[in-house]
Amino acid sequence: MKALKQSHLSGSSEPPVATYASPWRTASERERQREIKRLAVLQAAAQLFNERGFHATSLDDVAARLKVSKPTVYYYVKNKEDILLQCVRQGLQMTLDEIEASRRAGGQAIDQLIACMQVYGRMVTMDFGMCLIRVGDEGLTPDSRAQLRQLKSAIDTEFRQLVVAGMKEGALAPGDPKMTAFAIAGALSWIGRWFQPNGEYSAEDVVQQCISTVLNGVLCRPR
Repeated sequence: MKALKQSHLSGSSEPPVATYASPWRTASERERQREIKRLAVLQAAAQLFNERGFHATSLDDVAARLKVSKPTVYYYVKNKEDILLQCVRQGLQMTLDEIEASRRAGGQAIDQLIACMQVYGRMVTMDFGMCLIRVGDEGLTPDSRAQLRQLKSAIDTEFRQLVVAGMKEGALAPGDPKMTAFAIAGALSWIGRWFQPNGEYSAEDVVQQCISTVLNGVLCRPR
């Protein structure tokens, strides 16, 4: 009404132009909504894989968890193997992104290593990271398995480089960097096997205690 009144008072002979809000979303909005729903499908699947195992979970189970039809699930994934591939890739990529962010923060190698350990430890207590550890890539085709192992090797490389730098700084005991990196990643990975979100310890407690044990060892040192 305000726009109509101003037009009338100004003496304009042109009729006011009405504007309408389109009920259709823009392409970017539709894509954003699709991505939100795709991630919801993956997260529901990851939870079920963690609870029941990959082979014991069906797409019907995923649809039931989301309260949608099975064809709706097929709109976002090709099949169950595609879901697993996307779940594990999501977990790996999230881990790599967080590790990269923690390294950009700088500091000495030991500080960066601890930050990366915290990132990895937290990730394996979450749905996608836990799926990566509990389900792994055994249910995938050789091509899909090769893709994921390439991403896994990137995480191993990050740990190994920091271990080498930490040994050069004198913050880490001398040793085989490859074996040390494997031991660190293996200890943290195993959290994803036994951690229970509703258990006695919180995810933060578990990760911090595990990191402390890895860094300090279990033997008492003479004072």
